[in-house]
Amino acid sequence: QVQLVEFGGGLVQAGGSLRLSCAASGRTFSGYTMAWFRQAPGKEREFGAAIWWSGGSTYYADSVKGRFTISRDNAKNTVYLQMNSLKPEDTAVYYCAARAALTSSTSPGQYDSWGQGTQVTVSS
Repeated sequence: QVQLVEFGGGLVQAGGSLRLSCAASGRTFSGYTMAWFRQAPGKEREFGAAIWWSGGSTYYADSVKGRFTISRDNAKNTVYLQMNSLKPEDTAVYYCAARAALTSSTSPGQYDSWGQGTQVTVSS
């Protein structure tokens, strides 16, 4: 069980970059996968990227692959989402999530812990 807090959202022009941070607290994270989801107004929550905390393996949704990079710093208990070449379609509230398993999932219902969300707005 972990608690998550996101940082780094804001307003950016199309083509620009942002880095989101997710600070995690708890007993241990070695058995977890971490992920970023996003939700635009009137839309369902959408999977973006996931990482295996211990081993560092990653996978991405097609909508962000090649533009976004998920990473983690084990010593700081922090997961990051580096977002490059941002598009207006990326505008959403971004959520950090944790899953108590060694494999990742694209389904929000499979994640145990969630952050409060941070707004990312990409202007034309």
